[in-house]
Amino acid sequence: MRYKILGLAKRISIMFLVITGLRCVKNTNFDAPEDACNDKIVANTSLAEVKHLFSESTIQIEEDLIVEGYIISSDHAGNFFGTLHFQDSSVLPSDGLQIEIDLRDAHLIYPSGTRIFVKLKGLFLGKSRSTYKLGGVLNSFGNETVGRLPANMVKEHIVIPCNATTVIEPVLKAIQDLDDRMINTLIKVENVEVIEEQLNLPYAISEEETSRILANCENSRLTLLNSGFSDFHQGILPPGNGDITGVLAKVGAEYALIIRDTKDIDFENDRCKSLVNESSSELIFITELADPDNNNKARFIELYNADDSSFILDGWTLKRYTNDNTEIGSIIDLSGITIEAKSTLVISPDPEEFKKVYGFDADVAAPGNTAANSNGDDNIALVDPFDKLIDLFGVIGEDGSGTNHEFEDGGAFRNLDVSKGNPIFNPDEWTIYNDTGAMETIKLPQNAPEDFSPGER
Repeated sequence: MRYKILGLAKRISIMFLVITGLRCVKNTNFDAPEDACNDKIVANTSLAEVKHLFSESTIQIEEDLIVEGYIISSDHAGNFFGTLHFQDSSVLPSDGLQIEIDLRDAHLIYPSGTRIFVKLKGLFLGKSRSTYKLGGVLNSFGNETVGRLPANMVKEHIVIPCNATTVIEPVLKAIQDLDDRMINTLIKVENVEVIEEQLNLPYAISEEETSRILANCENSRLTLLNSGFSDFHQGILPPGNGDITGVLAKVGAEYALIIRDTKDIDFENDRCKSLVNESSSELIFITELADPDNNNKARFIELYNADDSSFILDGWTLKRYTNDNTEIGSIIDLSGITIEAKSTLVISPDPEEFKKVYGFDADVAAPGNTAANSNGDDNIALVDPFDKLIDLFGVIGEDGSGTNHEFEDGGAFRNLDVSKGNPIFNPDEWTIYNDTGAMETIKLPQNAPEDFSPGER
């Protein structure tokens, strides 16, 4: 199941009707509505005990349970939408949860640092990979999952006590020390920077959830997840090194940080010295792209190492150019990954579904909007540490729909006589299936698992 991060939508104006006529408020910097506080409510369970209620599927909580917590997220700048994140303490928390809510401008009622009590009776509890969620219910093909709690029910379940505002102290952590217990808590990571390949890029592509990569001087990596609807998405990523604060999440097997706004970033120090553990090879190339007609969660991308020796992919990236965009939409950082001699490397955006469908684990989990999760009309580039294009599927700047590089509802398979990468797309090197049969491709949608061969070359 694809990790859905917060809905991530943003409205650009709020209209108020006043006696003198209609006036447009261009931002959300106005006072929160006054409300009577509740000083009688008491918690009777913990976040850890709530998580233990979950077994294998979404449940509705029927007991009169109440938990106490502290809001750590904010939708003020639009990087969060439709979700409140809270943790069990303002200092050194041990657990965090998130609540899906259908409430715009929630920061006006529940600003970051607000102490809250959550009445759990009637709420639904679910889990998406490593993330526990509370909220309403969403029915999809007979399956219940956690959905947004209707706006008119939010105050019934999320109660603010008196003297509720406090300062949240983020927990200081190194990238290599992150673990699942910190998900949905506020952390600070020191001495990190945007990787070289992404300098001068914006925080996010407009209207797209966008992954950017942070690294420390030991080359440990952490995803920075930004919304293309946020107020700051067009701003340029900061070039220096320093500290960053955000809510910890998880996308696939990788940890991700979500900032509340750019004030959470303090990159005023000099960047790390370059690490020299990088090399290039034409013998690493793309061999299979999958967009199964019967299951879009079973998508993947496969690389192959044609060399007689194993190869460390430090500094290598897979870049996705969405549709006809000439700007990079997302990047999979392959640093630290070894691809064995004469072997494949399979990358999945949904490792749980991949194993369920194909019967074995993918080698790498990637964020959901990357090259591993293409819907068949994107262009994908394999790039070495020196920014040299090693292999290319598709034509950058050309939407794949109706072309000789469309694999929508199908797949693209590298012919077995190809033994190295090609920086210029050559359709003669591929056998491509889709649902249109355009430009000498094969009109035959492909189904998983029977029509694909991940891990084989």
